[in-house]
Amino acid sequence: MSKVIFEGWMVRYGRRKIGRSFIHMRYFVLEPTLLAYYKKKPEDNQVPIKTLLIDGNCRVEDRGLKTQHGHMVYVLSVYNKKDKYNRITMAAFNIQEQLMWKGKVEFVIDQHQESQVPNGNKYASFEYKSGMDNGRTASSSDCEIQFIAQEDEDESHTNLLRRTTIGNGPPASVFDWTQEFDSDLTNQNANNQAFSRKHWRLLQCQNGLRIFEELLEVEYLPRSCSRAMKAVGVVEASCEEIFELIMSMDAKRFEWDCSFQHGSLVEEVDGHTAILYHRLQLDWFPMFVWPRDLCYVRYWRRNDDVVLFRSRVHEKCDPQPGYVRANIESGGFIISPLKPCNEKPRTQVQHLMQIDLKGWGVGYVSSFQQHCLLQMLNSVAGLRELFSQTDERGAPPRIAVMANMASASAPSKKNVKLPESSVHPTPPLDQINAASRHSVMDEDTDDDEEFPIAEEEQEAFRAKHENDAKRTALEEESVDQIDLSCFSGNLRRDDRDNARDCWRISDGNNFRVRSKRFCFDKSKVPAGKHLMDLVAVDWFKDTKRMDHVARRQGCAAQVASEKGHFSVVFNLQVPGSTHYSMVFYFVTKELVPGSLLQRFVDGDDEFRNSRFKLIPSVPKGSWIVRQSVGSTPCLLGKAVDCNYIRGPKYLEVDVDIGSSTVANGVLGLVIGVITTLVVDMAFLVQANTTEELPERLIGAVRVSHIELSSAIVPKLDPDLS
Repeated sequence: MSKVIFEGWMVRYGRRKIGRSFIHMRYFVLEPTLLAYYKKKPEDNQVPIKTLLIDGNCRVEDRGLKTQHGHMVYVLSVYNKKDKYNRITMAAFNIQEQLMWKGKVEFVIDQHQESQVPNGNKYASFEYKSGMDNGRTASSSDCEIQFIAQEDEDESHTNLLRRTTIGNGPPASVFDWTQEFDSDLTNQNANNQAFSRKHWRLLQCQNGLRIFEELLEVEYLPRSCSRAMKAVGVVEASCEEIFELIMSMDAKRFEWDCSFQHGSLVEEVDGHTAILYHRLQLDWFPMFVWPRDLCYVRYWRRNDDVVLFRSRVHEKCDPQPGYVRANIESGGFIISPLKPCNEKPRTQVQHLMQIDLKGWGVGYVSSFQQHCLLQMLNSVAGLRELFSQTDERGAPPRIAVMANMASASAPSKKNVKLPESSVHPTPPLDQINAASRHSVMDEDTDDDEEFPIAEEEQEAFRAKHENDAKRTALEEESVDQIDLSCFSGNLRRDDRDNARDCWRISDGNNFRVRSKRFCFDKSKVPAGKHLMDLVAVDWFKDTKRMDHVARRQGCAAQVASEKGHFSVVFNLQVPGSTHYSMVFYFVTKELVPGSLLQRFVDGDDEFRNSRFKLIPSVPKGSWIVRQSVGSTPCLLGKAVDCNYIRGPKYLEVDVDIGSSTVANGVLGLVIGVITTLVVDMAFLVQANTTEELPERLIGAVRVSHIELSSAIVPKLDPDLS
């Protein structure tokens, strides 16, 4: 790759005053091993202001949308995981420039990562030493989570997908509700990991839109809350133009959203999450029905064009006099590119809303809520007409800075009546904000790249494919069973379908993984039998993050070690004012020498991070949570910080969900409804070559309706160093 020069904004954050920043025009130069910026356009022998060495340990962090000197800019930060404080931060006025820079830098990083030795043994693996575990002295990876592109995308549509390794969300196409739960709208999802499908039915066609209703009864919602409905339409505009309009809350919104009256910013949590105040303009007998307003979290991921809403209570946004505070249970937009027609860009826009408008109108007049909901969904038609009546496209749109609610003038109290009802109770925001300040999940992509293989190799592969399959089946049958009675954790196991606050083993056939022929035809198959047995689950809490929990006396990993077994321990760390850890203990009698799992256990950091994969799924939960979490595989090692601790007879992986700047948005949406969720997770090592295929699950687990109150404080041995 030759030298590339970007002209953009450099952002420098003050060290002592939070939120203080400086922004200057600078020239960024990207070379195969170096990123630098200059005050003036670089010339020969000019010394850069700052440089950053680019190698396989570098990460690109998408910091989202920030307000800088009265402008809304997209911020991107490049740093090396070995030295997080040495970073270069740049900003662009439009998303196209940011994505271009990001793609160029990631391309250089990928080139360095691909040059490493493929067996993962380029560096000596970290070996356990007493007293070195509690301070994260083991190897660690520093990455941003990104939801990955769907692996089974139809080849005819690959040109419509955008590569995404954004530090906040899934690459190319996170598993969204349009794919998992709407088979009417897409058939690209025949091989996804979802095994609890919901369905939609066409309710009506209105203003050129298809209006759908979700066929799902949710027991934890009040009866006054509507079913989820969505409007689907096609807009002749690019995804970027539509996204900028949806994100704006200024006067431009009056031109396409007939339900919009006023919008302001309550709090900017991070670059991808904000708390907004929104007044609705509803035309259903306005002389008799009180106006509605909203306070909600808005979370967005630009790479797969998702904007999500969910109501929240906020101390700076109390119910306003003269308004009834409505409650959004789930809401948002999905923006998907379509093939151009007559050289004009085309985009499918889907707007979903599940809302409780509150008040007497909902209880006594059934048509009130549906009428208002259809008025809100009709904004998709407004977008379509706005672009259809505009011939010229100007410069790339910029998102206007929103007025802050604190500085906005308060509504007149003259002739004010009391609102009809109280606000629907929602979880307090302090837990979400605490988690958000650490950030939660942004996901890196499990890109299914094409692996060019010669024809003669394909022939040789076909000849031995049957024998390999038979041998694998025989190996599975011959494995001795492990006595599970000697293992225990504080979270109980319960195999009943309606059980709560418990875990159970999830069937491997619920997940689809890369088949033996994946390199040739990208096919996937049910995962089948797990490589290891899940023997126990612990659910911990403490005032600080809990690292290296496998050193705890009496835990399942220690019991397995005493019996001569080997354990792989996954410690999922959730940040907040109270820190939580859910720990999964997978055990096998011994590792197979030369196997992919053995190479992962004994490999170096870069190899582990490039292969550690998670397949999530939410069989039960609200639409907004299913959309946020997704259900496509992600390379977890490239998404968040993973700390690998190699003990004598175990490998512990501490997954710091709080290390991602964008994951905080997902956590904010999930934490308040965790007791209503059923979540499945499958852990595996990604297979890339014909020798490594087919992929096999390390193990899979289902956790159901977890209660925060059931977590206990663990007794961890003190650090002896």
